[in-house]
Amino acid sequence: MCARQSMNCIVPPHILRKLLESKDRQLRAAALRSLLISGQIRAQRTILAGLPAATSGGGRRRTIYDARNGEPDPPTGVRVRGEGDPPSKDSAVNEAYDGLGSTYDFYKTVLCRNSLDGRGMRLDAIVHYGEGFDNAFWDGQRMVFGDGDQELFTGFTGALEVIAHELTHGVTEFTAGLEYHNQPGALNESVSDVFGSLVKQWKLGQDAASADWLIGESIFTPGLKGDALRSLKAPGDAYDNPMFGKDPQPRHMDDYQSLPDTREGDWGGVHINSGIPNHAFYLAAIGIGGNAWEAAGRIWYETLTRHCGPEAQFQTFADATVAVAGRLYGSSSLQQSAVRDAWRTVGIAVEVAVSPSPRFTPAPSPYNGHGDSLEQLQDHVAALAAKVDRLEKSLVIA
Repeated sequence: MCARQSMNCIVPPHILRKLLESKDRQLRAAALRSLLISGQIRAQRTILAGLPAATSGGGRRRTIYDARNGEPDPPTGVRVRGEGDPPSKDSAVNEAYDGLGSTYDFYKTVLCRNSLDGRGMRLDAIVHYGEGFDNAFWDGQRMVFGDGDQELFTGFTGALEVIAHELTHGVTEFTAGLEYHNQPGALNESVSDVFGSLVKQWKLGQDAASADWLIGESIFTPGLKGDALRSLKAPGDAYDNPMFGKDPQPRHMDDYQSLPDTREGDWGGVHINSGIPNHAFYLAAIGIGGNAWEAAGRIWYETLTRHCGPEAQFQTFADATVAVAGRLYGSSSLQQSAVRDAWRTVGIAVEVAVSPSPRFTPAPSPYNGHGDSLEQLQDHVAALAAKVDRLEKSLVIA
């Protein structure tokens, strides 16, 4: 089976289809337009993904374009702000610019990754796409933001975790290349939720215990206050209202939904079953404690970029995270135990932690042209730090 390229919209299709049942004609029209635009862009997605990425030799290079509520094919617009330009009078332009920058800074500062491809890929975004377009997406080359219908959804540039979620799809494409259907597709969506949440936590300085673990809360209008698109802390409880229905995400394998591998079935429920690995990450981060982007984030990142192939299943991904945790922090360490316990809680048992072995050959990624040598150095430093920490604890106990 050929790998299916993902559409990567932040609002899942089951929500938009639910809105087609609304008695409000404007909401039905907005949902229909969003579904039609998504289908149109999906058709272009495979072509765009095959084009070479635009790179820059240095650091951040952001460019924001304005579609002026048009629907250009492929998505384009008028350049309104570039790297280093002063802020615009348009808040959507500035929010997109800042969100791209925060995501770039997170990957560079925390994970030593130079943009999405690890080689300085430029970050482009288009704002004001479509008329009342209820979505935001990564199309393989750029970010595209709708303004929302303003009755249920606001503009999509105001949620940092949404921007980071979509850009992380780019990281996944350049590393594991997770196929967009069934369990690999759910992992693809989950990884984006995980790092979307981590970028927000990092930017706000929140530790695992104080974070809200919500995706997309701020893109809802005040009429839907308290709801979000997804919750890593409590999958299935992100929303419950007459407009969207009840959040269908499971948090345990007993409730895994075997949906058709079709567009109508969300390619096997990629936006639904992602709740299971999402919850596993949340539990691991809480079990480890402190800042989730440090140990838990590092474990998930290394698993994605070095030990995960396009057809990875939940079990193989779980096995790899436990093995990576053992290699980075020590066998039976707090970190490894927390990761293993997290997967067990969601119904995936990892009994033996074997040494992780790459299931594919990743492209050189981390930055400044040093490739794997920098990753290996970081791994070595992390392992030494863990040993020092254990030694200090043993001396205190003694």
